[in-house]
Amino acid sequence: MYFNTYRQIEAALKACTGEETVDLGEGGEHADFATPIAFSLAKKQRKAPAAIAAGLAEDLRERLAGTGITVEAAGPYVNFQVSGDYVRDAVAAALEPGFGRLPERGERVILEHTSANPNGPLHVGHIRNSIIGDTLARAFRKAGYPLEVHYYVNDMGRQIAIVSWGFSHNPLPAEEGEKSDHHIARVYVAANRAIEADETITAEVDRLMQQIEAGDPETRKNFREVVSHCLDGFKVTMKNLNVAHDRFVWESDFVRNGDMERVIAKIERLPQAKHDGTLSIDLTECGFEKDYVIRRSDGTSVYAARDLAYHTWKSRNFDRAIDVLGADHKLIGSQLQCTMRLLGERAPEIVIFEFVSLPEGSMSTRAGKFVSADELIAEVTNKAFAEVSERRPELPEEEREGIARAVALAAVRYDIVKISPEKSTVFDWNEALDFERQSGPYVQYSHARACSILEKAGAFERAFTFTDPHEIALAKQIARFPAVIDRVVRELRPHLLAAYARELADQFNTFYRYVPVLKSEGETLQSRLTLVAAAQNTLKEALETLGIDAIRTM
Repeated sequence: MYFNTYRQIEAALKACTGEETVDLGEGGEHADFATPIAFSLAKKQRKAPAAIAAGLAEDLRERLAGTGITVEAAGPYVNFQVSGDYVRDAVAAALEPGFGRLPERGERVILEHTSANPNGPLHVGHIRNSIIGDTLARAFRKAGYPLEVHYYVNDMGRQIAIVSWGFSHNPLPAEEGEKSDHHIARVYVAANRAIEADETITAEVDRLMQQIEAGDPETRKNFREVVSHCLDGFKVTMKNLNVAHDRFVWESDFVRNGDMERVIAKIERLPQAKHDGTLSIDLTECGFEKDYVIRRSDGTSVYAARDLAYHTWKSRNFDRAIDVLGADHKLIGSQLQCTMRLLGERAPEIVIFEFVSLPEGSMSTRAGKFVSADELIAEVTNKAFAEVSERRPELPEEEREGIARAVALAAVRYDIVKISPEKSTVFDWNEALDFERQSGPYVQYSHARACSILEKAGAFERAFTFTDPHEIALAKQIARFPAVIDRVVRELRPHLLAAYARELADQFNTFYRYVPVLKSEGETLQSRLTLVAAAQNTLKEALETLGIDAIRTM
């Protein structure tokens, strides 16, 4: 309903203004839709915006006659109000399974996220990447796109050479019950301390890097084993965060299959290529002062060479490529985009995010100072169990544990994704677990409340008579869900979905507070239960798109 109404108004606006594009948005408290187009037309027509808006409103009333849409000028703005049919149709649509899913699209999308170096466990700083990426993936699938989600495995870098050296020269056995990625971290930290104590080890690490690029079978085997060991731990962590990848793509594969050398050969022919011991690219035309190094003076390639090969493959196999990168990768991401354009390939879209931290401060895997995602999940789960046990002591322990796991996941995922990616954030334990406001558990609780109302009501016949302002406001909020999904994938801003879910929960709870449901009778009761069912289904779909369990009791 939202899209149909929007397009009707948009077409009428274009017809009466002659403009190819028109500024049309939601009207806030004053209208369902509104346009400030009179401001831009004022420059062309040399008339006051308010006078233009009044003329437009008169014209639009005629063009939209019979649609149920009312038009009014409010100073320089033109406001649009929808009809009762819109409200009824919106509620009916929201009762259908999978509500919010958009029509299938043919544009193939590849999304890469997380891709953390496999030299220790995922820590709190990493998982914002995972949660932003996974939420975007769910939104793209909801929006009807064929999507493939990748984890790009760095199995050739210096960190992996250090880990491999550590396992060969100073192996530390895994402790009982220790996850494999935590084991890798201990070996990596110990190896770095050994290097700090003996600088000659650096030459041994450099030799390993030369051997892996040359395709030495033994070195390749050792690197693959330690990386796989770490990835096994990553996969457990990501499963606990409800994060999934379709494919793990190995950096070294682009060396072995010749793709990297083909890209390097193409770079060497670029007019911007510089050969002065190293191979680099002059990117001053893109605003970069420093050259973009592709190959070192010893003949070994850098990470950028393999990354360019990978993105060339993406460009040729997908219509849209999206990378989720931390703020510390902003420069190299921009250099990658510029180089891809010089090569005549499609550059990826990049979502840059600032880091999430804890009050404890910053983290470093190399120094062995970090709070792992596993520790965070365990701590939040313990706190959630205490909260659930206090609220629902009558439930069996096993059921309270299940609810606590779902609540903990909601707390972590929602608290991290609710902030716009470009803003840094500190994870606050108490705020994240607040059942009353601004949290994932709060949205879950609203869904559980709707489920409880419907369970108490039992069977009912659907009805669509809505007259109370709170009923209408809730129905209109429900109607926005498909448009929010569309905007998330267009703008690559998953926090918009988190904001919508909270606003919907707010609107539902306001409705519940002021409008009697179970104490109503007749068609009023049936209509309000129908509206509760529509809200419950929409909350469920929004939560699941956020990667959060829509539990039915809390």
